[in-house]
Amino acid sequence: MNPIERALGILLLLTGGKLVPATALAERFQVSLRTIYRDIDRLIALGVPVDAERGAEGGYRLASGYLQPPVALTRNETAALIASMSLVRSSRTVPLASDLTSAEKKLLASLPKAVHGLMKEADRIVGIEPIPPDIFHSGTKAEPTEDWQKALDGFMAGILDSRRVRFEHVNPARETGKAHEVEPYGVMFDRDLWYLAGRCVDTNLVKVYRADRVQGLEISGLFFRPDKDFSIQNLLGGAWLSQAMRRWEQEEQIAKILITASQAKKLSADWYYRHAVFTPAGEGKILISIPSTSRMRILPLVRWLGPGAELLAPESLRQEFAAELEELTRLYGAANPLEQSA
Repeated sequence: MNPIERALGILLLLTGGKLVPATALAERFQVSLRTIYRDIDRLIALGVPVDAERGAEGGYRLASGYLQPPVALTRNETAALIASMSLVRSSRTVPLASDLTSAEKKLLASLPKAVHGLMKEADRIVGIEPIPPDIFHSGTKAEPTEDWQKALDGFMAGILDSRRVRFEHVNPARETGKAHEVEPYGVMFDRDLWYLAGRCVDTNLVKVYRADRVQGLEISGLFFRPDKDFSIQNLLGGAWLSQAMRRWEQEEQIAKILITASQAKKLSADWYYRHAVFTPAGEGKILISIPSTSRMRILPLVRWLGPGAELLAPESLRQEFAAELEELTRLYGAANPLEQSA
């Protein structure tokens, strides 16, 4: 009996749910205990969830529910699955990407041959247009990196194993990283970016971290008890961003812009600025307070708002914008070069 045949035989013997001692396996296949240990290690390396218990009453068995009955999908169900897989793959980064690939291969192998062709033609019959960059909001487009994938995979592993993770989160405004230890609770996808939600051990607050800004994520050996009251659904609809802005207001400098009621109405429909603080300022004006003084964020906003919007703070950005307006006044106050050439 070759190693592959023996590994298959061991797999079948472990499906009963009862512990099977290594000595019993060695006797059954007439090999040494060392050979059985190597066979078990080979199964684990292939992703087979073999549970091992030590001691006189110990042995091996398969994790409950590992072997499932054959999957029987109709042609329409297969097409629906194809569309869903295409949507997932349109994201530049997905959690556990390598496991998704192996799961897809296993699923394909379990399906009737009649639908194999349909699965293989997924790219030909279903197309997903990638989400374009949001030019108005800088920093909402990121290129996939090894750290990004590692952050997603490690965070998901931490969720599944109920183990804490450690990482460094980079703040682009400060261009510095800060160490975090987190109990991972869930992940969410928003505007072509992945976010990691979990309880920060230092602050005891549930925080959300952009996965592409996480570096050096490691899974610690510390287990935690999952919070049964937590649901990632409670962070959707911009709820996570609203909570984060309230926290940033305590940590960051504030930009203040005086705008008209109609401009406030436009901004209240924006996915980001609708979570800022809007305060009535009299005479039909609204004061919007934004927890950021980044010129890359604030100046494009004031330009887009146009007449009726006045940047009040910070003073440095106000002066920079005033100089920009003076330059534009000189440019548009001169004669039109197209009319001169005519």
